[in-house]
Amino acid sequence: MLWIAWKMLVGNRVKYLGIVFGVVFAALLIAQQASIFCGLMSLTINQIRDVEGPGIWGMDKGVQYVDDIKPLADTELFRVKGVPGVEWAVRFYKGIARARLEEGTYEQMILLGLDDATLVGAPRQLFMGSIADLRKPDAVIIDDAGYRRIWPDEPFRIGRTFEMNDRRAVVVGLAKAGRTFTSFPIVYTRYSQAVLFAPPERRVLSFVLAEAAPGVAPEEVCRRIEERTGLQAVTRTQFLWKTIIYYMRKTGIPINFGITVLLGFFVGTAIAGQTFYLFTVENIRQYGALKAMGASNWTILTMVLAQGLQVGLVGYGVGVGLAAVFGWWVRGASRLAFFMPWEVLAITGAAVFVIVLVASLVSIRKVLVVEPAIVFRG
Repeated sequence: MLWIAWKMLVGNRVKYLGIVFGVVFAALLIAQQASIFCGLMSLTINQIRDVEGPGIWGMDKGVQYVDDIKPLADTELFRVKGVPGVEWAVRFYKGIARARLEEGTYEQMILLGLDDATLVGAPRQLFMGSIADLRKPDAVIIDDAGYRRIWPDEPFRIGRTFEMNDRRAVVVGLAKAGRTFTSFPIVYTRYSQAVLFAPPERRVLSFVLAEAAPGVAPEEVCRRIEERTGLQAVTRTQFLWKTIIYYMRKTGIPINFGITVLLGFFVGTAIAGQTFYLFTVENIRQYGALKAMGASNWTILTMVLAQGLQVGLVGYGVGVGLAAVFGWWVRGASRLAFFMPWEVLAITGAAVFVIVLVASLVSIRKVLVVEPAIVFRG
């Protein structure tokens, strides 16, 4: 019976391709838009992920996400160090600085100040220069994307200079770093140097990076830090989700992408449902003939659902494949954010299943109530 169902389905190529097109359209749009949304969310947390090593972030109580900087007094570092369960803690500066280039133009930059002694938070993927060169006077490391933005169409070269806060900065290294939501160039330097590059303030400490002692849960250490210092302390994973949730709640990004995804779902359902219904009506005599030969309603139901499942599998595969090709192309040809985790594939698969289920149910009643005598009518 399943083979007969398959032959009936592909017998009318135009109708078959019409049903598949509706599912492909829905799968493509859902997977593509969901992947772009995930890509944008990944941009918001890339700087947290790039800071490897510390498992705990200490910050002001009012900080809502990674770019919401509320400076602390330098003495907070020693208070965190004194909390039981803290193995080590270091300073970390994060801010926006305005750089004056050699050409006389200005550029906004993300300035990161690393602990002078340990350089915790330094970029891991350095392809020119050395991390140790940061200990030189006025030394900075810049990310490759930022370098291309500042000096487009020029080869990578160490030794370039620019000014921040009327102080000279010398590029001693080039690194790969995750893109940020603002896409500003990222500059790494020592904490003591970052304080000089940044506008003068009474408080300059952005975060306290810490690590829990062996055998002590990071969540427990965070609780102790909050109790003893009054600061907000979260684990690295908690800070990632805290930032993502902020952007989801406080911006219109989820609503905009959600509307597009729902539009793809409803349009795909409408196309597939209508075409599948017309296909069923055109083949109503064949179903009647099967009933006349003794096929039960359950057998007919299985055939219709099998047809819907086959259409769904083909449409899902083609749609997700086209979305993946689109993502591969835009990531190489442009700077559009695109990230397709397995959750996107699962959500798209669930949506396609609902689409083909609805399309099947739209036409299934017509099949179940058909009389075998229809075969003998003119």
